[in-house]
Amino acid sequence: MAMIENRRKKNLVALSLIAPFVIVFLVFFFYPTVKMVQLSFTDAPLIGDGNWVGLDNYTRLLGDRLFKTSLWNNAYFILLTVIPTTVIALCVALAINRLKGGMQAFVMVLFFLPYVLPVSVVTQIWAWMLDFQYGVLQPVIAAITGRPVAVFRNPDWVMPMIAAITIWWTNGFNVLLFIAGLRNIPSELYEAAALDGATRGQMFWRVTWPLLWPVTALILTLQLILQLKIFDQIYLLSGGGPFNSSYVLLMQVYREAFQLNNGGYSSAIATVLFVIIAVVSVFQFQLLRIGGRRR
Repeated sequence: MAMIENRRKKNLVALSLIAPFVIVFLVFFFYPTVKMVQLSFTDAPLIGDGNWVGLDNYTRLLGDRLFKTSLWNNAYFILLTVIPTTVIALCVALAINRLKGGMQAFVMVLFFLPYVLPVSVVTQIWAWMLDFQYGVLQPVIAAITGRPVAVFRNPDWVMPMIAAITIWWTNGFNVLLFIAGLRNIPSELYEAAALDGATRGQMFWRVTWPLLWPVTALILTLQLILQLKIFDQIYLLSGGGPFNSSYVLLMQVYREAFQLNNGGYSSAIATVLFVIIAVVSVFQFQLLRIGGRRR
């Protein structure tokens, strides 16, 4: 009897510990997701109920040129950010890991500092530095192109520049993850490799890179999810322009919901984005895990 009561107490303690998370998850994540999917089959406005229209919103998406443009811009932004930010973070982490003592901590702080800045501050800083008339970086651009460029009003420049700003802003977190992974690699492996006559390059490809692969897979997956949800930087820097060349899916969700009051149609777009994120991230993570097993 005492064992049964003790087990019940442990179960109650366990339930009390997980209850806050479960409640928050159900109220703020699960219910809004279910409601979003439900609204996507209606013609509801942003606030209030609507009529059931079945798959009409999804059929409308197939002929929506702005949706196709937004989807392509999302894919383009992923190409510009996910792999480049991972490679840059790895190189920076390898360089920082070779430093010692206070210098290492100081450099880590320098690279991590942009990550703690809010997006409004980041965009304001870069909008000022890249201003067409007074930007301090315009002489550098003019030296490369032969003339100043209004980067956020140029279809060829806007997405690469926002991608560069995003990498500068968020890469400190990736660097921190890579440094944590590097510190978990036993030094004995490098000593054994050195005794076998391995060069630095061989140590990286035979020791460091295989053992860092789980961290790399995590960073690639996180970056893929984050960049599929890109909104803030583009909204604040370019507003989706020029000529919709930086328009992304979340901007269309915002436009349909808050500007055009089409809650049902915006929910359909959000549902499609949710499915894309879920499928692509799971698929990528599985591919990366299979790749890690072969190493």
